[in-house]
Amino acid sequence: MFLRMELKIFLKMASKRERAEVAVACNDSVSYLYQIAGRHRYASPLLATEIERYTRIVAGLSDGDLEPVPRASMVRHPEIFYGVDAGIEVKGSAGEGQCGDTE
Repeated sequence: MFLRMELKIFLKMASKRERAEVAVACNDSVSYLYQIAGRHRYASPLLATEIERYTRIVAGLSDGDLEPVPRASMVRHPEIFYGVDAGIEVKGSAGEGQCGDTE
């Protein structure tokens, strides 16, 4: 349907619960996600990676309605991710492992 899912489109299509799950998992508010989506703020590379990781989990549970948001679309300088492996390991189900967890 889309060439790539932008955060603005993801937030528009996601349910209230899905938006809240992404925000809580990344230790931010839904309002801050909207600021990033509207380009009023840019995400740090770490936050962008966390948002990509958790939107991938939520998209997997959404019956194909949503797609993961690529991290390069949320940062000021997306070239920092060029050549970086895009494979983000997802462990557990949506209830396990939050964005800020390190293992």
